Amino acid sequence: MKHMFYLKFKKMKRLFVFVPAIFLVLFLLNSFVLKEKEAKKKPIKEGKSSAIVNIIFKSADGGQTWQDISEGLPEKLQREGVWRDGLFANDRGLYLRAGNGVYRSEPNSTTPFWTKEIFPGEQRNIAPGKNGIFAYNFRGQFLQKINGKSDWSPMYTNFQEQAVRLNRTKDWMYTNYKEKQVSSVFETAGGTVFIGSNEAIYKSTNSGKTWKYVHVGGWVMKMIESNGVLLAASSQGILRSTDDGENWDRVISEGGAGIAVERIDGGFAAIVNNTITQTNSIHISLDSGKTWNVIGEELQPSWSSLLMKKIGLLKSSSDILSIKQMGKYLICGRSDGIFRSSDMGKTWKKLLLPATENYGFNLSVSGNVIYAIPNKGC
Repeated sequence: MKHMFYLKFKKMKRLFVFVPAIFLVLFLLNSFVLKEKEAKKKPIKEGKSSAIVNIIFKSADGGQTWQDISEGLPEKLQREGVWRDGLFANDRGLYLRAGNGVYRSEPNSTTPFWTKEIFPGEQRNIAPGKNGIFAYNFRGQFLQKINGKSDWSPMYTNFQEQAVRLNRTKDWMYTNYKEKQVSSVFETAGGTVFIGSNEAIYKSTNSGKTWKYVHVGGWVMKMIESNGVLLAASSQGILRSTDDGENWDRVISEGGAGIAVERIDGGFAAIVNNTITQTNSIHISLDSGKTWNVIGEELQPSWSSLLMKKIGLLKSSSDILSIKQMGKYLICGRSDGIFRSSDMGKTWKKLLLPATENYGFNLSVSGNVIYAIPNKGC
């Protein structure tokens, strides 16, 4: 009898040990799930890995000195670079779309520091809006995040249906997807939204409830606005509108595409490709885009380098890729470095940057801060 009582007591003892263990495991699993949910709700602060370098550089002194702020970004960006329409800068900082998140670096941060927010969709491109951020892809699937809110909401869900009905042109995109391809999105200070596409701009003045088709010819890659004047970089050159995008005139064309359009003090700057010389040239306008002057002739590649490129002895011939204004300076990104002008493009000085393998530099500016992004190529 004593022996049987001992065996029962021993089994009960084991049970009491085992049951708390189960509760402990369940408690830990529950805590892990809660932490996972909290991680998706709250931004993730990253910026510890010293191995991530040469993705983005920052300067707050007109390009005289540069700080590598790449720490905390995905490692693959070192190899692949930053998607051209996957970042922008405004007064809230620099935003970058990569992997499964949107990363933000505050403009006044003195140390490399990124806040990551888990992104809910597959849209690779981002763009600033009047009250927040747009995210979109080439198939016209849009998300929007309003400033101060944490959620991304679907936007312009009726765009493709209306765009196909308004424009019955059967191009590659329509043939394969029965959709219109999206190349850009832009929202004016007054709230008018433009979506750039092939041969067209689609315009909405009621937050995307209805859309209007405006034929422009060629692809529309980027748009900007200043004092009621709109400019667009298109595959046909630089386009201009003074009636809220109802009608467009081609103001610069050298046979090639418009590479960039930017606002500067008193007007605009633009980069256009010349198909005859196979070079990119900088143009500025100080009368709201009515007339234009070519600047930066000394930034043009030499004829010898153009010849070497043509016969295959040179990969790049110092192409001009981007132009920005920061304070009193015009800053130009070229395939072999970054240049600065303090006299509106009459003379240029090459700036010193950390050594990095790339095919040139793209630039973003917010206030008195400039960001340089090495171009890794296609």
